[in-house]
Amino acid sequence: MCGFLGIIGTEDPVREVHDGLLAIQHRGQDAAGIVTWNGRFHLRKAMGLVRDVFTPETMAGVGGEYAIGHVRYPTVGAGGVEDAQPFVATHPFGIAMAHNGNVANYADLKHHLQERVRRQLLSSCDVEVILSVFADALARQSAGGAFSTEVYWAAVAEVFAQVKGAYSVVGFIAGEGLFAFRDPYGIKPICFGRRVRPDGRTVYAVASESVVLETLGYEIEHRPRAGEAVFVRPDGEVLIEQVAPVATFRPCIFEHVYFARPDSTLDGVSVYRARERMGRALADKARRLGITADIVVPVPESSRSAALEMARALELPFREALVKNRYVGRTFIMPGDAARRRSVRHKLNVIGSEVRGRAVLLVDDSIVRGTTARQIIEMVREAGAERVILASTAPPLLHPCVYGIDMSTRKEFVARGRTVEQVAELLGADAVIYQELDELVRSVRSESPEPPDDTCHACFSGLYPTGDIDERELLQVEEERLTAKLDGA
Repeated sequence: MCGFLGIIGTEDPVREVHDGLLAIQHRGQDAAGIVTWNGRFHLRKAMGLVRDVFTPETMAGVGGEYAIGHVRYPTVGAGGVEDAQPFVATHPFGIAMAHNGNVANYADLKHHLQERVRRQLLSSCDVEVILSVFADALARQSAGGAFSTEVYWAAVAEVFAQVKGAYSVVGFIAGEGLFAFRDPYGIKPICFGRRVRPDGRTVYAVASESVVLETLGYEIEHRPRAGEAVFVRPDGEVLIEQVAPVATFRPCIFEHVYFARPDSTLDGVSVYRARERMGRALADKARRLGITADIVVPVPESSRSAALEMARALELPFREALVKNRYVGRTFIMPGDAARRRSVRHKLNVIGSEVRGRAVLLVDDSIVRGTTARQIIEMVREAGAERVILASTAPPLLHPCVYGIDMSTRKEFVARGRTVEQVAELLGADAVIYQELDELVRSVRSESPEPPDDTCHACFSGLYPTGDIDERELLQVEEERLTAKLDGA
């Protein structure tokens, strides 16, 4: 999971991309980067939050009308500064690129590039593989001649043919324009917008989430479809091409559960309203199970919308009994269990007067490893709760994500190989309520202006929509993540 923003035609590219990255800091807290072009590349990337990486001093004098920025959460590689995005290739033409997603056949492509193409990679970040495939395709398609959009479409087609997995990509070709494309299954989100400058010129931008564009004053103009590519020329001409035949549109459902901001819309679906529907579905399940409580308490922040709606449906008081320290990062995306464990008590505090002597229904977005949930339940009990029930807006997580979410290895999932009762006992809860998968899918699809064929719910169901994920790929992903954890220990 990462976040990106690309802009063409703006008056102040660094400031605007910087402000946009702040709006999607929730998508990655490991590293940040910005690259611009004004006759040459200007690249700044480093480990840390946006506010730490970019200062007036580090970006002084950097101009140009092209800019892309990125916030990174590592899923491939140990996550050092060499893996921070964006990446740049000087040949052909000069290309800058960033992405959100994960290349499932990363190891195979890396071997091919190094052994067959004789291209040496400088990082273990998978966007460098996409960039290398794209650059080689551009060089081959242009045959040493000038750049054209026909060359671009053909190069994107080669990327789609060679690169497996899920990815939304943004970049620019020096002097030629801004580009973006979305994988043939549309798993990762992307949106395209425009705004008009005071001088009448139009500025275009591509981002991971709509909230980025809205906070910068853009109107959402287009939501690239699965297998679609976009190109914006310096004169403002916008070209859109369906490069890959749409196999099936399967956007990631976990974006709605956890990653996206509630004020975003993904493919036209309000994240906030989808989470409300998740809460109503959970309330129905709690009634069927005969589970009762005195108050409903959200685990900040992603579950708040669902918890409020669940409380309304159950006619229970809604209480903000867990207070979050907003200066501590999201524990799910912190690298390593040790960091997550240290972070929980720094991040959350319990208002004892709200839980003391009561049956507390905690609502969280999901239960992954159980590390955070176990500590929160323990804290609520220590504050005097009589009973603690944990409700998850997501079904049990059972399968690793190979499409860009670091969801542990199979052995680490707390729900894998356990009954719901065993999970509750392990977490120290009196009961655990999981969302039903069909209810989760219905929550997301029911108000979509163009309902997808389905969603990507492989982390719950084990059904990988690309159809090319086998046991070898799963073991390879697990090995990469275990190696990364050992390197970061």
